[in-house]
Amino acid sequence: MNGFGGAMMRGLLLGGLIGLLMGQGFGGLAGMLGLLLQVLLIGGAIYLVVRLMRGSQANQRPVPAGMPRSVVNPREEQPQQQSTYFSGTGAGVGAGAAAASTGEDFVLEQSDLETFQQRLTEVQEAYGREDFAALRQLATPEMVSFFSEELADNATKGLRNDVRDVELLQADIAESWREGERDYATAAMRYSSVDVMRDRSTDAIVEGEDMSSETTELWTFVRPRGGVWTLSAIQQA
Repeated sequence: MNGFGGAMMRGLLLGGLIGLLMGQGFGGLAGMLGLLLQVLLIGGAIYLVVRLMRGSQANQRPVPAGMPRSVVNPREEQPQQQSTYFSGTGAGVGAGAAAASTGEDFVLEQSDLETFQQRLTEVQEAYGREDFAALRQLATPEMVSFFSEELADNATKGLRNDVRDVELLQADIAESWREGERDYATAAMRYSSVDVMRDRSTDAIVEGEDMSSETTELWTFVRPRGGVWTLSAIQQA
């Protein structure tokens, strides 16, 4: 035993021996042993308290400077803005969302980009009108199935998704490739729109604000070789 505790213990032993030599005999020795036992008990209790305090401090993991303790994943606390009707899709919807292409690259024409811009407005307006016939002309069966489920869920809740005033702000081709007899292309779309949820009976807004807001998404299109482009996937950018 080192330090103050060791010095105190040695002092007690020395004092007991001196007392024994001065004539206190075994009675003095018994008294010394009783005192020594008390000191050991108190010292043991202090040792346990110190160990518990050190263990508690060790379990408190340091947090990097500038990061609030309550935030574990900033992405969870501050999700990216997305259209109301894509709120339940997570990373993306539809077949081939943002998948890495393994086919042959090819160059798109300006007319292809113009078609993608047109599809952006057509799909959103058709969705806002709940126009299933138009959606079947503009999107793949997988996407139409997803849209149908979302619209049916809204109707069950007595809601209607009002999407209007769609305006494209910027569009860039992110990727284009061929797989077999099909062409694929992904475009980054930054656009503004009014996107709110309304009560079907009163037309009152129950979710969102009746004002334009910006959204950026990756839209993937597919077509048979030489055919018409249809929407196959949407992912948050």
